Amino acid sequence: MNLIINSVHFKADKKLESFVKDKLAKLPSVYEGVIGAEVKLKVDNNDVPENKIAEIRLMIKGNDLFVVKEAKTFEESVSMATDVLRRQLRKYKEKQRGK
Repeated sequence: MNLIINSVHFKADKKLESFVKDKLAKLPSVYEGVIGAEVKLKVDNNDVPENKIAEIRLMIKGNDLFVVKEAKTFEESVSMATDVLRRQLRKYKEKQRGK
């Protein structure tokens, strides 16, 4: 699976990049048609503590899935986003099976 990680206006450390890779590496086990993923990590400049944003675009055969999650830490926002993607992949897989 191709994986691109972009951190906007900051430099993501190796630990964070490794965390993102580990989380996304588990998704092809749900649906084998996963081609790649683009992850954009950014900080929203506002007064709210939940200002770490993870945008994930998952490329699958015939479609793309997209999720945006905001939390106090990047790890938390990535975890929430991958949970949503896992559910979306299961739904997509069921639709494909029904065709």
